[in-house]
Amino acid sequence: MKLGMSMRGLGYHPAAWRHPDVPADGTLRFEHYAHNAQMAERGLFDMIFFADGIGLRERDEPRGSLARSGYELVEMEPMTLLPALAVLTKHIGLVTTASTTYNEPYHVARKFATLDLISKGRAGWNIVTSWSEAEAKNFNREQHLEYDTRYERAAEFVEVVKGLWDSWEPDCIVYDKAGGLFYDEERMHLLNHRGKHFQVRGPLNVSNMPQGRPIMVQAGASEPGREIAAATADVVYAAMDGIPAAKAYYDDVKSRMAKYGRDWDDLKIMPGVRTIVAATRAEAQDKFDRLQALTDPLVGLARVYAALGDLSGFDLDGPVPEPQRAPEVRSSTARMMERARAGNLTIRQLCQQVVGGGFYLIGTASDIVDGMQEWWEGGACDGFNVLPPYLPGCCDDFVEFITPELQRRGLFRRTYEGATLRENLGLKPHVNRHAAARAAQSAAAE
Repeated sequence: MKLGMSMRGLGYHPAAWRHPDVPADGTLRFEHYAHNAQMAERGLFDMIFFADGIGLRERDEPRGSLARSGYELVEMEPMTLLPALAVLTKHIGLVTTASTTYNEPYHVARKFATLDLISKGRAGWNIVTSWSEAEAKNFNREQHLEYDTRYERAAEFVEVVKGLWDSWEPDCIVYDKAGGLFYDEERMHLLNHRGKHFQVRGPLNVSNMPQGRPIMVQAGASEPGREIAAATADVVYAAMDGIPAAKAYYDDVKSRMAKYGRDWDDLKIMPGVRTIVAATRAEAQDKFDRLQALTDPLVGLARVYAALGDLSGFDLDGPVPEPQRAPEVRSSTARMMERARAGNLTIRQLCQQVVGGGFYLIGTASDIVDGMQEWWEGGACDGFNVLPPYLPGCCDDFVEFITPELQRRGLFRRTYEGATLRENLGLKPHVNRHAAARAAQSAAAE
């Protein structure tokens, strides 16, 4: 089973910053990130992951909710942070997001290649397209790019980055002091890419990456996102809350890989899971309930705003009214209203359910591993991306209670298998495209 620890902010619950054991200013303190990274490595996680954003995507709707959230508001820039964490760790992978919408391929290729060198082969790039107007307005635009253009640009962006990473064949730089030759000219390659969105000559001025190239991570559930994942990704983060949907997604994405010349196991699919563990089920549930109780009512109302509009003028303990605005996504509004009517929920109860939503496993270590094992053995995943509701507590608890139970059942490693993230994930070595072509030509000549 493969495991990632997602370490953005103070945790994946909007009330995490109010938890008595959480440093409210932790996202601006290096020590907070260092502790979590080192703890995840102690728990033998494959990687830590920072789901970065380049704007405040949370809206202040209803008014005053944003100031009470504390969720994904202020945090360190991960491509500056991760090299520092690389020095404090030895084995765990270091993965973060870089948008294909508001970056240039050369910048991304160069930064992640450098991180791979600093970390000795532990870098990973999470490929995303930026979708929010908040981000667009930070980059000279009033609106974000439309859907098809974003994905078209992303596909070309990824191909350019991959090409740049292959600029230098593995044995290209010879460092021949006596002969006066720094590199073999035949093994250095200009990209000379000219496409619809990018013109990039190359070569990349970073080479000899320990992994050949950094791991490529993707999280798209859309049709083009699935296709990019099947063609390119080494790891996919998925958002599913049940085994049937997760297995359908797993089988669909993996079945697309053969047409790209890839094997079933060349891609690891890791759904997100939130875990709260304690010595007893009652204690674990109490932990969750106390976290839920810390949620400010306005923050709860913000979580239903997109579907139902502004409900701040209604009695929180009264019934959920009809939507107060045209829905942004009709299916989401319909599902939320169906939930409210079926459960005869008050506004407060609905907000609490939405705030505490997602795929949670709450209970003893045995309970949680039972759930993880059911997913894994049921063919719904290759492992999990753990989304701790609050940090550092949920990361510490996972390592103390859940990792040993996984090991006891033979589901998880007892030591790291390799020196690089690629090796620990059980992925094939990267083959430089130019070296492969050279080898093919040589074989044909023979």
